Amino acid sequence: MFLCDFGWKRIACFAGGVLFGTAGIAVLKSRDAKKVYTHCTAAVLRGKDAVMNTAETLKDNCQDIYEDANDINEKRYAKENQRKLDAARELVKQYEEKMNAKTEEEPAEA
Repeated sequence: MFLCDFGWKRIACFAGGVLFGTAGIAVLKSRDAKKVYTHCTAAVLRGKDAVMNTAETLKDNCQDIYEDANDINEKRYAKENQRKLDAARELVKQYEEKMNAKTEEEPAEA
């Protein structure tokens, strides 16, 4: 007897599922459901646009930062190169002064 009841419950559950599934598909195909899908899709597209705008702004800001950093480094390298050049000029000047002093100290041979 229990097996018989169990069988009918399973059949009833299956039939109810089929009926609910068929009705569910009809509801999902309805005009109102399509409106909901359309509004949800529009919301997703608006979200995508907002994300893309934010990404574009971030990209622009990163590009500006990169260019400013390059400018800073170029100025720093230019200062360093100028410092090295000045130091080299100073060494040449000292050498020339030393050589001139030696030339003046040596007696002129005639």
